[in-house]
Amino acid sequence: MRLNQSIIALCCSALSLQAYGFDRVTGDTFASRSPVYAQHGMAATSQPLATQVALDVLKAGGSAVDAAIAANATLGLVEPTGCGIGGDLFAIVWDAKTEQLHALNASGRSPKSLSMADFERLGLSYIPPYGPLPVSVPGAVDGWFELHDKFGKLPMDKLLQPAIDYAENGFPVSDLIAFYIDRSVAKIGNYPGFKETYMPSGAAPKTGEIFKNPDLAATYKLIATQGRDAFYKGDIARSIDEFMKSQGGFLSYQDLAEHQSDWVTPVSINYRGIDVWELPPSGQGIAALQILEMMEGYDVASMGQTSPEYVHTFVEAKKLAFADRAKYYADPDFAEVPVKQLISTEYATERRKLIGDKAGKSVDAGNPALLHGDTIYLTTADAAGNMVSLIQSNYRGMGSGMIPTGRGFILQDRGQLFSLNEGEANSYAPGKRPFHTIIPAFATKDGKPWLSFGVMGGATQPQAHAQIIINMIDFGMNVQEAGDAPRILHTGSSQPTGQVMKKGGVVSLESGFPYQTKRDLMLKGHKIQESLGAYGGYQAIEWDSANKVYRGASESRKDGQAAGY
Repeated sequence: MRLNQSIIALCCSALSLQAYGFDRVTGDTFASRSPVYAQHGMAATSQPLATQVALDVLKAGGSAVDAAIAANATLGLVEPTGCGIGGDLFAIVWDAKTEQLHALNASGRSPKSLSMADFERLGLSYIPPYGPLPVSVPGAVDGWFELHDKFGKLPMDKLLQPAIDYAENGFPVSDLIAFYIDRSVAKIGNYPGFKETYMPSGAAPKTGEIFKNPDLAATYKLIATQGRDAFYKGDIARSIDEFMKSQGGFLSYQDLAEHQSDWVTPVSINYRGIDVWELPPSGQGIAALQILEMMEGYDVASMGQTSPEYVHTFVEAKKLAFADRAKYYADPDFAEVPVKQLISTEYATERRKLIGDKAGKSVDAGNPALLHGDTIYLTTADAAGNMVSLIQSNYRGMGSGMIPTGRGFILQDRGQLFSLNEGEANSYAPGKRPFHTIIPAFATKDGKPWLSFGVMGGATQPQAHAQIIINMIDFGMNVQEAGDAPRILHTGSSQPTGQVMKKGGVVSLESGFPYQTKRDLMLKGHKIQESLGAYGGYQAIEWDSANKVYRGASESRKDGQAAGY
């Protein structure tokens, strides 16, 4: 026990040194590096190989969307712990030609043959995280083709070729990916196909080892040559159907064949002159907007980024937003989601009145008229001024553990985020999209692009989105410092899956917050707890309109890289 505690302490110490122990001549002392500057194109992803693939596509004349697709396909290979074509996708695109934002919900729906009665028959009060039951239709591949049809320039086979080459010839596994694949072995290592795909030598690949995934290469080749229908109506769909039947699952060929993505209208609030944009539910993006609306009523800049006043106020605003998230956020095809009212200034004013000097232990949703999972976030920008904010995920790390035979990818377990309580907005139903945690973000200034950004990590995401904006606008940080700054994380709020906060939850403060702040928060009734690796992963591209320059940032907590030309 003492050895484990010592290892944890060493890990925390190493993380602190990595993220905040820099001696810098310029900028804030906690910054890991300067922003990356470039005139013609920029890419920021959570893995350097994917960033370089995106830049190669941009240099070859591809659009920002082309670069994002190529990077995402590469990440599905080199970062299978956070994404893959077995998962879903959301994106926001700035179209420089029309000067408009476009938003895509490329998430899948639950199997039509799986009913609430099936869960009752199995005696389940919640949907399990692994195996066939939490599997919903993967939306990512359809999302690629929707984006490509609207904004692509290069043919899809050229965009997928770099990932195919890496899958066939191998790539060196980076630090965090090796760590998370190894952690996944105990959870899903015994499911069919996992060892053959991710442990071909008998063990999970270690840092720096060359890893190949020939099955995924073959799957990508089918998609590259036969298009999206190869995945949803062709050989891949049939193999998924056959595999799921063999595992007692419900996802069928018909579910895949009927899938379609939705172009939706992004929604926004204005925070001190900046319009911050998110996608409406089924995702949780508007929680970030609700938090910002409440925080705008305070003089945040005078508080200071590591002060107990700021942390307390932010956490209490988060609790209020997440109470609404638990009650209202769901698939709008199945539930009335009062988006306009939830993000209104008037509603924020009323909710703000509930923030007192002590930590709230239980918070009710208002009346306006999740910490699990891993994800990839990437952003790209091209010479024409187009920008893409894209997020993609299997939900819980490597997903359900279900690997269709010979396909080289894991199906997501996003269906676990349904509630099995009857009559709730997010209650399970056949053919319904589950509540979604992954959210891309964008910000504009005076109707022009300013910031394409996102933060990976379950329920961390809306909290971190709000903190990035606050860091830049209230605390004057640059685009890299805003991501490197120590983060606030509150867990234990009420959830769309049915859990209810009764004891106020837990506040985790990253290295960089002084002990005095933690002590003052405890005196206000907050429970303070250490956390390792739960603070998310950030990428961003800022457009400097005065100098006509992109500024890129990537995450010191991940293996990521921002680069441009």
